[in-house]
Amino acid sequence: VQLQASGGGLVQAGGSLRLSCQASKRTSSNNAMGWFRQALGKEREFVAAIDWNGASRIYADSVKGRFTISRDNGKNTVYLQMNSLKPEDTAVYYCAVALRSRAASVTSEYRYWGQGTQVTVSS
Repeated sequence: VQLQASGGGLVQAGGSLRLSCQASKRTSSNNAMGWFRQALGKEREFVAAIDWNGASRIYADSVKGRFTISRDNGKNTVYLQMNSLKPEDTAVYYCAVALRSRAASVTSEYRYWGQGTQVTVSS
């Protein structure tokens, strides 16, 4: 499974971006998918995840109420709508396909990773 993330860019604080991540195979439709991010000099951290059919979603406390994860299994794609962006949201954002159908917040639960897309929020 290959993952192609897109939608990153430079935005002012308070602005919005929508990230997309398309998987190359239908395998992903039976698995949870997630978004993680890694800021310069910091460890990769969980952002959001969605289970295989979209019924359950989990978020990091730092993005609750601002970010929304969704998926379209017909397009093998997961999305991350990011609103009210803050400078501390600046990072490389990675999408991933989980080992199982249930959403998870730890990197060890994910099997395939995309190449990352840069999000920069200016103050």
